[in-house]
Parts: sequence; C-alpha cells; structure tokens
Amino acid sequence: MRHLLTEQEVSRSWRKLFTKTQVTSESFSKAEVLLDELRAESPLRHRLTRELEELRKLHHAVEAV
Repeated sequence: MRHLLTEQEVSRSWRKLFTKTQVTSESFSKAEVLLDELRAESPLRHRLTRELEELRKLHHAVEAV
C-alpha cells in the first residue's frame, strides 16, 4: 500500500507548481500526479481538479495569442 500525501502537502506542492514559475506541460503533468495522491472523495481533489481545468484553458488561450 502506498502512502498518500496529506492535503496540506498537496496544497503546498500545488502552490509551488503554479506560482512564480512559468506554467508548462510538465506543470500540468505534475499537477495530475498530485491529484492522484488525494482520496477520490476529497473535497480538495474536486476543487483542484476544477482549478486545473481552468488553468489549462487559460494556458491554451495565452498560447493561442
């Protein structure tokens, strides 16, 4: 059985991924891995999943310009 990260650990890593650094496809891949660390029923997982969708939309919109 693998050890899941705590919600606090995921939140901290998430902030590091999406603040003060350029968002890349690698950022999105790392974010997906973080989401997988959370329990399926976790409210944080649901919130971050929606946030990731929005970040992807913004990233693609910026790239299209």
